[in-house]
Amino acid sequence: MSTPDEAPTAPPTRPPHPTPAARYVIALDVGGTGMKAALIGTGNELLHEARRATGRERGPEAVVEGVLDFAAELRSLGLERYGTEPSAAGVAVPGIVDDERGVAVFSANLGWRDVPFRALLSERLGRGRAAQLAPLPVALGHDVRTGGLAEGRIGAGEGVDRYLFVPLGTGIAGAIGIGTTVEPGAHGSAGEIGHIVVRPDGPPCGCGQRGCLERLASASAVGAAWAEACGDPQATAADAAKAVASGDPRAAKVWAEAIDALATGLVTGLTLLDPRTLIIGGGLAEAGDTLFVPLREAVREKVTFQPLPAIVPAALGDAAGCLGAGLLAWDLLTAEVASR
Repeated sequence: MSTPDEAPTAPPTRPPHPTPAARYVIALDVGGTGMKAALIGTGNELLHEARRATGRERGPEAVVEGVLDFAAELRSLGLERYGTEPSAAGVAVPGIVDDERGVAVFSANLGWRDVPFRALLSERLGRGRAAQLAPLPVALGHDVRTGGLAEGRIGAGEGVDRYLFVPLGTGIAGAIGIGTTVEPGAHGSAGEIGHIVVRPDGPPCGCGQRGCLERLASASAVGAAWAEACGDPQATAADAAKAVASGDPRAAKVWAEAIDALATGLVTGLTLLDPRTLIIGGGLAEAGDTLFVPLREAVREKVTFQPLPAIVPAALGDAAGCLGAGLLAWDLLTAEVASR
């Protein structure tokens, strides 16, 4: 104990910010309703995370400007916190993406066409950089492929040589993992498993076909089917999963139909690609065993000659897109060094 004329020893205080990092990159994951951003260190650690609404109701030009502003704010934060410029930036966007040219070709949800994101971000983030510094390197990637890259390298597919990552969200897409890379396809549209037709007489899809996988087994499709079955227009896929777990026969029927459609689509995917592991993510995967136990059984029943892959939940949750964008940024720097 201290004497009356001795001041008690003050407890140690933590610094207001993390220990300065020598190098970091800016990562952005742009979704139809929300954007996630991060500063990511050399060990793929999330040094800072932020979120905001995409604001698609303001129109495509405003959305693009919002992405650029968000990235610029992250740069300012990094400068303030660490005293150094970001080493690079990576951004993941939905729709059709030309990775090589750095152009967001088309997004039905966000309404943009041929947005040169790489050039726009490089110019915006380069403002104020010292004259001796080169323009900031920027990588652009497709949102699902970028999330799949992260799951393959540092998530559920780590160490797996062939995998298929399928997030079940508003829609369904896939990322074809080969080693430490993800296959983009000849035209940047590889992995669109959500538009495999699994029910030829099924509901119409925005792509122009009928009975596409995502119209029957995405989180939004399951939510819509359960809303109709239970009479609650606000019901969601998560509500359906809870009703299944509680033994509701109406929910069980909705769930079984979605599982059967999903298994049909996945068997088509594994027949073509022969993955060692199927990684299932997105909102529907949050149902846990309510999804995975019947899905594994349905896939097992549908395969004939095809080797049965492991079917596992994604490990990175909604951080996968940002982490993948960070990996794209670090890869860009590695490629630049290798080309010298």
